[in-house]
Amino acid sequence: MSITVRPTNRPQLARLIRLQWDPVREQHVLLAPEGVLTLNRTGATILNLCDGERTVEEIVGELRGRYSRVAGDEVRAFLSRLAAKRWLELGDE
Repeated sequence: MSITVRPTNRPQLARLIRLQWDPVREQHVLLAPEGVLTLNRTGATILNLCDGERTVEEIVGELRGRYSRVAGDEVRAFLSRLAAKRWLELGDE
């Protein structure tokens, strides 16, 4: 199932999902009742910005300030995959 992520959405982690540092793996993970997803540094940075206040457009802008190369389409695709799993809520515009 594909979920459309719009620039005006305000994403945040779903209620039972937690983002935390895993000292054994030495990387960030998303913890859910049904599993664990390991994240690379960029994925963790994106999800740290998903606070329900910032829009997707603002998140992409923040990332562009931190990294030299950020593709908005890739950020939206990442968020779409997590929303399809119901690990992320997109929030109203």
